[in-house]
Amino acid sequence: MKKVVRLLASAVAAAAAGVMSLSASAQTPAWPQRNVQFMLPFGAGSATDIAARLLAERLQTRWGKPVVIENRPGGDGLIAIRAFLQANDEHVLLYASSASFIAHPYTLPQKPPYELARDLAPIARVADTLLVVSVPVDMKVDSLKDWVAMVKASPGKFAYAGAPGLPELALNAFVKSEGLDVARVPYKDIVQAGSDLAESRIHILATSYAIAQPHVQSGRVKILAIGGRERSPILPTAPTAMEAGYPILTVETTSALYGPASMPMDLRKRMANDVIEVLRDPVISKRLIETGQAPNGQGPEDLAKALVLQEAAAAAIAKELGITAR
Repeated sequence: MKKVVRLLASAVAAAAAGVMSLSASAQTPAWPQRNVQFMLPFGAGSATDIAARLLAERLQTRWGKPVVIENRPGGDGLIAIRAFLQANDEHVLLYASSASFIAHPYTLPQKPPYELARDLAPIARVADTLLVVSVPVDMKVDSLKDWVAMVKASPGKFAYAGAPGLPELALNAFVKSEGLDVARVPYKDIVQAGSDLAESRIHILATSYAIAQPHVQSGRVKILAIGGRERSPILPTAPTAMEAGYPILTVETTSALYGPASMPMDLRKRMANDVIEVLRDPVISKRLIETGQAPNGQGPEDLAKALVLQEAAAAAIAKELGITAR
């Protein structure tokens, strides 16, 4: 009889464990259940696009489902962000540089249609982007001070452009602080700006190194300064904006993955761990470094802290321009 009771007790315990397991599975379903989509606010060839494709190739092996890249450039990053928000799907992720949205409260004509802290759930920090200020070689200037002097000597003859968001905001502040008479040229796809710079259709550009790189290598574009606080091992001879005498052009941004606001933290941490493991691959990190991106794999909490610091930097630049948040 005691043996029967023990068997019954074991059976009940096993059944209870099964029910608990089923309940847990119901609460946290397997992910991904279908294709994963990375929504990008930049076109092919940008630093963000290069990193996203490197990640997608490795993550789809880990996740067991295809990871599809969808480029949605334009609208100062809003086209991609709106598409991501409207999807409201844990399988549609925003992969973006913080440059794409961190300045929206100051650059958009009205209040942004989203709130960063409320609508974008941080998943994983991927890399910090090397931002550069570059000019056509044909201008025959060797420093930002030389460039400023040339522009002041010929007001109204030159044009400038910046990657949407924080780089463009910083360049606007630079132009204002120096009292320069130059025309701003907006771009739907900032990759085109690199080509226009090489052809001297614009005369200064603030963007990721990935955009300028092919034109630097062809000998048609020169980098006058970088946006980081320290010199980059990729461009050891290029001074920082601070060293060049224009600290207002110091801009640091981060490329990262974001999910919908409803995405649970445990899933975000699991995804972040996968991203961090991919970034440990020397092949991946080498490729990122070659395109001016410093691999910096971190989880959702650290990414959130980085965004707070970058928001403060954007606010400081906006103050220089006399712009208040919308």
